[in-house]
Amino acid sequence: MSDLRGCAEEWLDQDPDPGTRAELRAILDAGDDAALADRFGARLEFGTAGLRGELGAGPNRMNRVTVMRAAAGLAACLPAGGRVIVGFDARHGSRQFAQDTAAVLSGAGLRAEVFADPVPTPVLAHFTRSFDDVVAGVMVTASHNPPRDNGYKVYWADGAQIVPPRDAEISAAIDAVGRVDELPLGTEWTVHHDTRLYLDALAGLRLGDERDIAIVYTPMHGVGRDVLLAAFERAGFPAPAVVPGQADPDPDFPTVAFPNPEEPGALDLALALARDRNADLVIANDPDADRCAVAVPTADGWRALTGDEVGGLLAEHVLRHTTGDDRLVVTTIVSSSLLASIAREHGVRSAESLTGFKWIMKAGGPGDRLVFGYEEALGYSVGDDRGVLVNDKDGIGAALAVAALAAGARREGRTLLDLLDDQARRYGLHATSQLSVRVDDLSLIAGAMARLRADPPAELGGRAVEAFDDLSAGVDGLPPTDGLRFRLGGARVVVRPSGTEPKLKCYLEVVRPVDGDVADARERAAADLGALRADVSAALGLG
Repeated sequence: MSDLRGCAEEWLDQDPDPGTRAELRAILDAGDDAALADRFGARLEFGTAGLRGELGAGPNRMNRVTVMRAAAGLAACLPAGGRVIVGFDARHGSRQFAQDTAAVLSGAGLRAEVFADPVPTPVLAHFTRSFDDVVAGVMVTASHNPPRDNGYKVYWADGAQIVPPRDAEISAAIDAVGRVDELPLGTEWTVHHDTRLYLDALAGLRLGDERDIAIVYTPMHGVGRDVLLAAFERAGFPAPAVVPGQADPDPDFPTVAFPNPEEPGALDLALALARDRNADLVIANDPDADRCAVAVPTADGWRALTGDEVGGLLAEHVLRHTTGDDRLVVTTIVSSSLLASIAREHGVRSAESLTGFKWIMKAGGPGDRLVFGYEEALGYSVGDDRGVLVNDKDGIGAALAVAALAAGARREGRTLLDLLDDQARRYGLHATSQLSVRVDDLSLIAGAMARLRADPPAELGGRAVEAFDDLSAGVDGLPPTDGLRFRLGGARVVVRPSGTEPKLKCYLEVVRPVDGDVADARERAAADLGALRADVSAALGLG
């Protein structure tokens, strides 16, 4: 413990933040060894998603020292004089972290540029790929994590998140950084005051002609509102009604337990406003606006669409509005297999990638033109004949496309649910669901994965397991990843630890042909998914 106290004292001596210095001094004075070990017994690991963790003092927390070290490590991996764009959301500490990043980058001889105000992640990602002299981008955000967290995403010159081995190179460079109070710091950098470059790109999307649609929108206390409203206005849509209690950025996210549109209850305020206004559609972004959630009215109330449902609808929308044999659509190994059927019907190529948009953007070959990518976790990148406009998730571009789809259906007296039924009849019903187990002890996740590897079940949900793939060995030409895949007759299960939260995630899919009533097929598929979920839960052994 004396070693940890020595590390803490050294940290105190270089920490420029009076808040975290006071936090750490109080821990040391109180002799709180557990709190000290929690902060100094490990460190946040820099990976393909950059850094993400709880705010506080020490190397196992997000703070100014951690950020400055990350910026210095990144700078060491970039060409001298290169241009780096820095964006930030409205979370606690984000603006300061962005300014610290700019100071370190400019002090290292790079040309740092920072947005003046919080921006959505897709704005930063698009900006990064739009100029030949930009060598990297940094987005300070923890996306949809709880309010106590913050994060640090790195984009390369193509506007996509980094993949191995670049993450390891940057991580090694971070490890080599000395004291942050000895880093050369710049004092001047370019400041950006608008998002027109991104809005101009969205304005070129082919959305059809219909615009008559009543929408309720929530930015979930995040930074998406102003950019989304501007995009909708330029596209000619009526202004969405914004949920008043969630309209302004608020780093405490006071109206939701988790600021993630997938979480139960997160859409409650939006659905209540939609009922009051008799709206046609609810659209929600997560706090950094890279995800997009959609809900529609039914005879029994409102229903949120799954990411796979929205992904299938958007895929057909994009393919109807694009041309060329070189078109490519991509999804992940945990998303619905429906996309492959849609691609075949439209005569284009499809591909599967590992989980995460960083991998979606690397799929395909030199002759492919990616026009659409999606993952089931409400992430979509829509494009046109130029290709995708953002090499990452884009919750605002997706919202525009969903609004266009809904407006076109409304003109014909139909809804997005009718379009989903059309797809079920054409391709078979692809029903998907998730089982997520949140833990306080990460060793429980490792234990569950080890048990499944050592003794995989022979049957799940009353279906024989026809094939078992350990994805850590690399499968189907994909890089190794910590995951397991069970192939069953007419069904599939993928199990993997979350990359951003202390969760073990299980992705379930059942495919049923539709010979008659779609509603009947949905009921049968729901029962199939329920049986799968029960058996998978028992196999995990996590209670």
